[in-house]
Amino acid sequence: MPSKRISTYKKITKTQQMKQASLIVSILIAFIMTTRADEKLSLKSPDGAIQVSINIGNFITYSVSYHNDLLFSNNKLALNLKNENLGSPAKLLNSKITAVSHTIKPHVPLKYSTVVSSFNKLLMSFKGNYAIEFRAFNDGIAYRFITNKKGEIEVLNEQVDLNFPSSYDIHVQQPASFKTAYEETYSTVNSANWNAKMSTLPVLIDTKKQYKILVSESDLSDYPCLFLKGNGNNKIEATFPKSPLRFAPDGDRSLKITEEAAYIAKTAGKRSFPWRYFVISTADKQLLENTMTLQLAPESKIKDPSWIKPGQASWEWWNDASPYGPDVNFESGYNLETYKYYIDFAAKFGIKYIIMDEGWANSTTDPYTPNPKVDVHELIRYGKEKNVGVVLWLTWLTVHEHMDLFKTFKEWGVKGLKIDFMDRSDQWMVNYYERIASEAAKNELLVDFHGAFKPAGLEYKYPNVISYEGVRGMEQMGGTLPKNSLFLPFMRNAVGPMDYTPGAMISMQPESYRAERPNAASIGTRVYQMALFVVFESGLQMLADNPTLYYRNLDCTEFITSVPTTWDETIALEAKVGELAVVAKRKDKKWFIGGINSGAEKTRKLTLALDFLEAGKTYKMTYFEDGINAARQAMDYRKKSIAVKKGDKIDVQMVRNGGYAAVISAD
Repeated sequence: MPSKRISTYKKITKTQQMKQASLIVSILIAFIMTTRADEKLSLKSPDGAIQVSINIGNFITYSVSYHNDLLFSNNKLALNLKNENLGSPAKLLNSKITAVSHTIKPHVPLKYSTVVSSFNKLLMSFKGNYAIEFRAFNDGIAYRFITNKKGEIEVLNEQVDLNFPSSYDIHVQQPASFKTAYEETYSTVNSANWNAKMSTLPVLIDTKKQYKILVSESDLSDYPCLFLKGNGNNKIEATFPKSPLRFAPDGDRSLKITEEAAYIAKTAGKRSFPWRYFVISTADKQLLENTMTLQLAPESKIKDPSWIKPGQASWEWWNDASPYGPDVNFESGYNLETYKYYIDFAAKFGIKYIIMDEGWANSTTDPYTPNPKVDVHELIRYGKEKNVGVVLWLTWLTVHEHMDLFKTFKEWGVKGLKIDFMDRSDQWMVNYYERIASEAAKNELLVDFHGAFKPAGLEYKYPNVISYEGVRGMEQMGGTLPKNSLFLPFMRNAVGPMDYTPGAMISMQPESYRAERPNAASIGTRVYQMALFVVFESGLQMLADNPTLYYRNLDCTEFITSVPTTWDETIALEAKVGELAVVAKRKDKKWFIGGINSGAEKTRKLTLALDFLEAGKTYKMTYFEDGINAARQAMDYRKKSIAVKKGDKIDVQMVRNGGYAAVISAD
């Protein structure tokens, strides 16, 4: 008996020991798993200058440096879904780095007719059926989430955290709410104390060293626009508009949101998400030459885009349809005779389009019944005879409620639509933009979005999206100051086409500005206005002023209407964010130079090298410069012509709010 009891006791003890050992192993494994060293990966740009260092553990963070200069420190990224957080924690399954180089030929080339896109790509696959892709270019980085999940997913939030190693200055556009047309003026905040207020994209970060970083997004589809906000602790965070569920009428031009979802997007579980990109410049000039939105955009869905014709347009709203003078033997206004006058003007100067703004239809809510005083059908016929197309203005709500109008307008012979007052950038509205682009493309119609958010790749997916407003442009009259507009080439226009509506022939310095429509004026010199056609980029570039004034200023008009809207090559010559932008642009064998200067009290003097010209040729350069009195009387300018060749240097001077404009062609 005793021996039996001893034997049983020994068995129990052995079992307990095995259990205890198993428990200890489990604890050790758990301890190792929770305290394991984070996995570290890195990716460099093709030239080796930019490095992304990625840390994967309970969170995914990344740091960015340029050579030995740390620009971002431990930025956190995550995609928060309804039932799980992608990236927090993260279990890396595998990763692969690939070198990529390919050529892009955009149908509407705003900077270059050919872009060579070279980058190193890191694709990381994680447990949970998702991946994150980083790309490192010689001028910046980008990343995006990719999910491979069944059915639909609800995205509650996306973390886009930016941490700075020291205090930076940030140029931002701060709306009061998500309901915005992106027309606020720019302001500069400090990263250490910027708090609560949010900014639209793009945002421009000044590191206070040699680096500036342009932040924006591309390949935006079925997802809301990204906004950024400070947290008051040297950090920037993402914020997004919620997805709307219900609407109520808000006048005859829009809808107001009456109920929002808890999520920012309900979308397909198998998809790639928008790129978050960062253009890193070591000189301000590089911002003017960047093509990051294009390089990250999806391929065109239009198989044969040959019908898409970029060009200039004569626009009646800014000057209130008010031509006058001895050749105007009719009562001007929004009527048939006046629009024919605009068509004749456009035909004379080779302008491709006229814009017919509000008033062409009997009602803003009925796109099928033209105003009998205007007679759209006769104007389309007359325009076709003169080789001038007609673009019609509509509210977004009217288009939404009459999606069959695209087919009707094609039958009428309309060339494009200017769609206005969206003023939102939630998922529903982003999808609306794409529905419009698609339906318009089916019917070979151009689209110019006004009351819009910034470009984010749709214009390459559907190149019939020829331009966007989303800018504090000249329709703001006295609210459009050069000191604000000098941020545009480095920020808003640096991410895509911009319908600023330049071309004023009545010019004033800010202290003397008084004019209103119909005699609308601009702040800045005459040559400043002329230079905008070279500096600013849009596939549909407006001539905002009265044909009467263009006829009276023929030398200026002949220059403006000779400026292309698409380019083969762009070279930034001089640049300083918010103060100065000078570019040279080539179309075929002809070069144009445009320079704009903000409100410096003294005349800005520059020396430009014409190294971009072809060797062994003599060229004729015709240029316009601010006159001796332009700092006070902004209308003053001089036109001159000289012979130039490669290697020559030219002296340029621009007064406050002034400009410089030139065309160079072979003799």
